[in-house]
Amino acid sequence: MKPLFPRTPLLSGADIDARRAELLACFEASFDRYESLFELLSCDEAYYRKPISLRHPLIFYFGHTATFYINKCILAGLVDRRVDARLESMFAVGVDEMSWDDLDDSRYDWPTVAEVADYRRRVRAVVTRVIRESPLALPIGWKDPFWAVPMGIEHERIHLETSSVLMRQHALQYVKPHPAWEPCRATGAAPHNTLVDIPAGRVRLGRAFDDPIYGWDNEYGHHAADVPAFRVGRQLASNREFLAFVEAGGYADASLWDDEGLGWKDYAGALHPTFWVPGDGGWKLRLLAEEVPMRWDWPVETNCLEARAFCRWKARETGLPVRLPTEDEWHRLYDCAGLTDVPRDAPATANLHLDHWASSCPVNRFAHGELFDVVGNVWQWCETPTYPFDGFEVHPIYDDFTTPTFDGRHNIIKGGSWISAGNQSRHASRYAFRRHFFQHAGFRYVVTDAPVVNPASAYETDALLSQYAEFHYGDEIFGVPNFPRALADIAIDAHRRLGNGRFGRALDLGCATGRASFELARAFDRVTGIDFSARFIQAGAKLAETGSLRYTLQDEGELVSYHERRLDALGLAATAGRVEFWQGDACNLKDVFTGFDLVLAANLIDRLYSPRRFLDDVAQRLNPGGLLVLASPCTWLDEHTSRAEWIGGFKKDGETYTTLDGLRDALGAKFDLVQGPQDVPFVIRETRRKHQHTLSELTVWKRRAG
Repeated sequence: MKPLFPRTPLLSGADIDARRAELLACFEASFDRYESLFELLSCDEAYYRKPISLRHPLIFYFGHTATFYINKCILAGLVDRRVDARLESMFAVGVDEMSWDDLDDSRYDWPTVAEVADYRRRVRAVVTRVIRESPLALPIGWKDPFWAVPMGIEHERIHLETSSVLMRQHALQYVKPHPAWEPCRATGAAPHNTLVDIPAGRVRLGRAFDDPIYGWDNEYGHHAADVPAFRVGRQLASNREFLAFVEAGGYADASLWDDEGLGWKDYAGALHPTFWVPGDGGWKLRLLAEEVPMRWDWPVETNCLEARAFCRWKARETGLPVRLPTEDEWHRLYDCAGLTDVPRDAPATANLHLDHWASSCPVNRFAHGELFDVVGNVWQWCETPTYPFDGFEVHPIYDDFTTPTFDGRHNIIKGGSWISAGNQSRHASRYAFRRHFFQHAGFRYVVTDAPVVNPASAYETDALLSQYAEFHYGDEIFGVPNFPRALADIAIDAHRRLGNGRFGRALDLGCATGRASFELARAFDRVTGIDFSARFIQAGAKLAETGSLRYTLQDEGELVSYHERRLDALGLAATAGRVEFWQGDACNLKDVFTGFDLVLAANLIDRLYSPRRFLDDVAQRLNPGGLLVLASPCTWLDEHTSRAEWIGGFKKDGETYTTLDGLRDALGAKFDLVQGPQDVPFVIRETRRKHQHTLSELTVWKRRAG
């Protein structure tokens, strides 16, 4: 029997040395397996040619998982220095096709394959040292710094799968077979799919925060639902079953597609499933690194839009109410099949966790009660857009794992595929992709009259995000003017009087939910808003895209109020097309963020982990004569900025040394102070009866021409 790919490590117990050894073995196995996947690429050019236009080339993903370890270990305090700051900026963001992702090749000077391989070697050494030497107490909990280690392992396993999908979409000339990635060779006649009755029952979803196994944020909390009885396909929909839809003209029949599906189909020019290859000799099936004669008894692989269109066609053909299952209905299947998660010391009784092959297999190979492939083989699309369970919290060092997908456009996939390992193989996992994306994903259909009820709320309920949304877009409080607007007004006025005469581009750094970005766009041709928090950025991007933002605010106790803010009501609708939002680290910005006539950094410097690095770097972001507008309440705290990094607020040589003194020393070589200091007040609402009143010290600096 071949060795098992290590399961998700336990995070509890009494033997710390054993836990370190298990984590190290799991890290090394995942790191090695990920690198072996890239041995499928046939040449260096394969790393730089995009398999599909909506994602980065594979050189990005080769470096991304290693960068993730360093970035998260720095945030957790397990590592105090970067391995390569340039690569750790370049490879930091770009997982999903979000509106703020940078997918323009012209913006990158990609490193060589050898450089990235060497970078991975150095990261391996750093992470190995972290696992062996960093302080460790058991159990490793959600808030422990060491949580970053299993987070990195599970993140790399996610990209083991997503990168394999990209390789499968790559031109065949760029991949080659590999003995460690052998597909299944079994095939035969496709079985007829029949319906199985599933009785009504109650499902309970969600995990407790003290569960001794790593999980992603969206798995925690609680959700319960009563699921009415329904019928379900005994097997996953096979290639043979889907062929009937293709031959019936399903791709050409607009009545079978919703508007989103029609838009994708027309954009992609889709006439058949993406992994089907037509030819004179008949259909072939694209695997990881080869094309084989069609496996009609294997599961069809589609995006969610294709699966929905098939269900509409099936309903029309049979007269039955056919659709995709909800997340709750999938869990009913799991419960009725009596399944448990993959065993730690034996192969999975499913095509899962790389225990069998590097491909799908026949849909009648693994029986689970009366059904087949309740888990494994391919992921199964659900009708449910991903949403937060009650009690959901974001993790402080990875706040953008799930929150950007709470947009109604990302549907949940369940069950895992042949390559799904670790957390992905567990039934509690909750992954979601945009409906037009491809994974190793197919579907099974259900027959039921029960309507689809999606629990997701149209209102943002994240407390901190809602607080900032109100701070930026809410009503005036106690006669204090809106802070982001006041700063933008001061900046625009200063630039008219003191700037370089150009109103080309402005940078709003630490933009939070984006109000100042929209306000600056009243005067500047283009405004870039950058914030470290993806969930804050998402709020600004949503406003730019839809013109409105809804959120709840705590009034008292469990009582909340509901609010909607609109750009047109604020007189900012015309600015939306001139604003762009990006996720980024102010202390490690990408090189492309240069050429600005004005930089605004509001309430930022005393929240940075290295304000000196930001101040040393900011001059290169500005055009000569451009203005730097800084505002800060000067509330230096160790939890945000280590004491050694403070630029003021202490005694120096026995004398008071303020933040303004520090700014003069840090900026004096390249900037002149041209306005301020002046106090700008702001009020933040915590509850209906509790508000925080603060003064921010504002200064305006002009970059010298030399």
